[in-house]
Amino acid sequence: MHTQNSVVGVDGGGTKTEAVIMDADFRVIGEGRAGPSNPLRVGIAPAATAVREAIDSACAMANIRRNDLVAAQIGLAGSRRRELRERMRETLARLDVGEIEVVADADIALYGATNGAPGLVVIAGTGSNVCGINARSKRFCAGGWGPIAGDEGSGAWLSRRALRAVAHAFDGRGPKTTLTGRACGYFHVTTADDLNTAIYAPTITNERLAGFGREVVDAAKERDPVALQIVADGGTELGLAAVAVIRHLQMEHDRFQIAYVGGVFRAAGDLMLNTLRAEVKKVAPRAYFEPPHFAPAVAAARMARERINHIALAV
Repeated sequence: MHTQNSVVGVDGGGTKTEAVIMDADFRVIGEGRAGPSNPLRVGIAPAATAVREAIDSACAMANIRRNDLVAAQIGLAGSRRRELRERMRETLARLDVGEIEVVADADIALYGATNGAPGLVVIAGTGSNVCGINARSKRFCAGGWGPIAGDEGSGAWLSRRALRAVAHAFDGRGPKTTLTGRACGYFHVTTADDLNTAIYAPTITNERLAGFGREVVDAAKERDPVALQIVADGGTELGLAAVAVIRHLQMEHDRFQIAYVGGVFRAAGDLMLNTLRAEVKKVAPRAYFEPPHFAPAVAAARMARERINHIALAV
């Protein structure tokens, strides 16, 4: 019976897309992955292709077809604007899936973070974002401005800060750092002087640049002072974004969960969380930090499941 009433949730970001198929009893029966699906970064059609590939992969694991899916909840990075979400939904309608809803990646992450309860989610992956919901169901987000105007604390932001530090070290404007050797290795050059050409090559996408963020975190773990400061500053910036959300939602005196998701947190752990916590505690001392209840793709599937269940009850 689960094949006749299954739903799919999708978490699409700047680096990868994950799909989860869930049966009528909220059991995960299939998972799939594909490439990036941020429509602002890769375009509408390539983003839709990545979503389709992830869903098809999950369907193969679950041994079902796409048209067996009665609903889809698709959370995509870069889709804050309603018109962009509508264009994506229209394109994805060709998938022959039942009810399709396209939301921002922060929407599914927030739901997964607190299981629908008041709280915040801090996202730090290729990009970054902070979203929250209060006891009156009012929502607000800070950040999510992309690599040019924002994305503080993200993998791409850590990389840019690190490359600036490498340049300063090479010129004598800043302290020496092991990030220099790591940058040369990551970008496949012999000396730091060659980085000036390598990092501006057409092949260096924001996603490729964000990948260097892991090297920055690894250098911090090895106690490189420059890398440690960069990672700590990333946590501070994300803390300031969280504070903006808390103040806007008037949650300063409430007790609520703050969850954290994304590859940067998985890699950096307390090296970033410590400064993030410190900023939040200044204005919301009763807030507490815990991992999310559900991963974003699972949260998206649960949202689709609950939406269908609600429709069934209404009928």
